[in-house]
Amino acid sequence: MRRVEELRLAFLLLTRVPVGQIRGDVPTMAASSWSWPIVGVFVGAISALAFLAGQRLGLPDTMSAILALASSALVTGAMHEDALADLADGFGGGRDRARKLEIMRDSRIGAYGVTALCLALLFRTFGIAAVAGSGAQGLAFLGLAAMTRAVQPAAMVLMPAARADGLGHAARGASLAPATVALALGLCALIPLGPVAGAGAALAVALGAGGVALLAMRQIGGQTGDVLGAMQMLGECAGWAALILLT
Repeated sequence: MRRVEELRLAFLLLTRVPVGQIRGDVPTMAASSWSWPIVGVFVGAISALAFLAGQRLGLPDTMSAILALASSALVTGAMHEDALADLADGFGGGRDRARKLEIMRDSRIGAYGVTALCLALLFRTFGIAAVAGSGAQGLAFLGLAAMTRAVQPAAMVLMPAARADGLGHAARGASLAPATVALALGLCALIPLGPVAGAGAALAVALGAGGVALLAMRQIGGQTGDVLGAMQMLGECAGWAALILLT
């Protein structure tokens, strides 16, 4: 039952899907992190169905990809897109660590954020459309959505919180066990893509997310909710690029 409540919390944190109230003691965010790839599979399945619907309607692959991304944004509340925009504004416009964190907390979006968000959406759109020709797009939606959420718990373990409050601070206390389970689930979700494509996608996601993590350590000295969200977005971009090359 405790694991069910942790999974429910994961859906409450990462999506807008109504899953009911948590009974009893509320698990910590860190405790629920093992199940984040499961939420990713759900989000990926919604995206895959939207893409398939677009194809069945006779839309070109690029337009079907836009439908897939729109459905994902609706399910998640565009939380990762918002995180990437905030991170780009903060890192691009802040003069020092304090100012970067202040900008990242501002709900307004600036030129850096708009540019980063548009580029990421375009990159994913054309990546999805390109992979569609290989016939592996359905499995790719599931695998990448899971794997990009599987690397976030590892970042919570390895990176200190950059501020004394917020989502990143709430993730403190993350332990190795949930992060290990999350990584295992993420890797399992990539297995159906085949050994070469699956391994390549996993490596690409790790490199994309890891790049964000290293930049965050240099810029603000740790992770925040925006850093974790941007890791998911850029990890997914890297994953689609790898699948184009390997499928």
